[in-house]
Amino acid sequence: MASPEEGIRAKAGEKAREPSGKKAADQEISNSSGIPLKKFYTDRDEGGRDMEEPGSFPFTRGLFDTGYRTRLWTMRQYAGYATAEESNKRFRYLLDQGQTGLSVAFDLPTQMGYDSDHTLAEGEAGKVGVAIDSLRDMEFLMEGIPLDKVTTSMTINAPASILLAMYVVVAEKQGVPSDKLSGTVQNDILKEYVARGTYIYPPGPSVRLAADLMAYCAKEIPRWNAISVSGYHIRDAGSTAVQEMAFSLANAIAYVDAVLERGLAIDDFAPRISWIFNTHNDFFQEVAKYRALRKMWAGLMRERYGAKSDRSCMLRTHTHTGGSALTTQQPENNIVRAAYHALAAVLGGVQSMALSCFDEGHSIPTEFSQQMALRTQQIIAHETGVTNVTDPLGGSYYVEWLTSELERQAKEEMDRIEAMGGAVSAVEQGYYHREIQESAYRYQKAVDSGDEVLVGVNSFEKSAVGGLGAETREIFSVDQEAVRKEQTERLNALKASRDAEAVESSLSELRRVAEDESQNLMPPIISSVRAYASLGEISDVLREVWGKFDDSAVAF
Repeated sequence: MASPEEGIRAKAGEKAREPSGKKAADQEISNSSGIPLKKFYTDRDEGGRDMEEPGSFPFTRGLFDTGYRTRLWTMRQYAGYATAEESNKRFRYLLDQGQTGLSVAFDLPTQMGYDSDHTLAEGEAGKVGVAIDSLRDMEFLMEGIPLDKVTTSMTINAPASILLAMYVVVAEKQGVPSDKLSGTVQNDILKEYVARGTYIYPPGPSVRLAADLMAYCAKEIPRWNAISVSGYHIRDAGSTAVQEMAFSLANAIAYVDAVLERGLAIDDFAPRISWIFNTHNDFFQEVAKYRALRKMWAGLMRERYGAKSDRSCMLRTHTHTGGSALTTQQPENNIVRAAYHALAAVLGGVQSMALSCFDEGHSIPTEFSQQMALRTQQIIAHETGVTNVTDPLGGSYYVEWLTSELERQAKEEMDRIEAMGGAVSAVEQGYYHREIQESAYRYQKAVDSGDEVLVGVNSFEKSAVGGLGAETREIFSVDQEAVRKEQTERLNALKASRDAEAVESSLSELRRVAEDESQNLMPPIISSVRAYASLGEISDVLREVWGKFDDSAVAF
């Protein structure tokens, strides 16, 4: 009988992202009526003018001319809760259900660089994600999961370098070298100051840490996406689609400039910049948004930075369907919302996707709701026919106009940010925060007045009973006090058994490098992790050197 690890390895080794029945890009495909379909269409098919083809610069119509014919988007549901062992079980369940990549949710103490035994971790350990205090926890989290076969996305920002270091060392213990690892760390700290709040250090040192990670990965972990520039959280905080586009692109410019200052060429690291955006309610706007973003990024890379490689100009994005668009009232309606969000993302041409689960407003998603979200993706991929043709909405008068209009307005917003001195300056001046607050206020006012219809909230409020109704709905809960107790006991045992001298030596070296801006922080962070220094201990060294960010001085 095959071991669980062998089973996961076999599943991961399958061509899980290859659409069933479609083995080659040039294989003839027909729709359900037997009508043969080309890979893509332009207005030449109607005898009109020449039109951009998918797979060619500036990639408005998609990164590849084959679209999803030969490779589907990666399906990775966001998951993680309680302890590493519990989360490992959920990962295995999702892989067994046909998921094709992992996406790790961390608890708030981990995101803020605190160990589970810290006083600030009370009430939060394992509550909204998995608690990771040390390399030992990461070993349990990835136990039995072959890291050379499964791609992993980690939604972690301020301590991204520490969590990636843990992942790298766990891979070493599996016998997997760094150049075989594939995945993503979010590592987008600028949006934390305006949209989520899980920052630790001031913006300047934080950007340095993010850029050091990017520079290190370009040389040592070449298949790893060292940053996932995030428009998602900006949109979920209440921004418009235009602000989501402009703010995230401006942030990306800040990161690119910081890495270039480290002596790398643009084509050395730009191909491994990835993105995450939010797919929200306005269906055609979301389709057009992804088309406009690809065009804008391609232009920036080639015109502003002189990128020679087409890969440097490709905006590769994950999307997470809009969490803020879900409702606690009549939550089953969220299944429908997530489905059309996902369809818009597919028609927009994304590379990876996770759906917000229908019960997220009430609890951590259950196994059932996670399966429902994954099945939604699989139904879209295999039953609707939307993967047969690349950019099927290309040429629509409305979609083409809206793509251009979103690009125009986003460029105007980026010009305003540039005039302020760039993204870091805009963050420090509170500009992003004020603009997002104003947009969120306008939206909520429209909902409250009924001008913006939310089914089940301010319209059609009578709810059915039975089925998945409140009477039968499972609510997932985590006993975070038990998690904190277990994590604290494990951490104490680790500290008692590890080489204390090696820990102190590695942390001293980290402190020295943190004080010297000319050196990269990743090597001493990896050394500290390898010595089993805890997440909190490593973060505390950087807190001592850089201090913590005080947002009371910002005019929000």
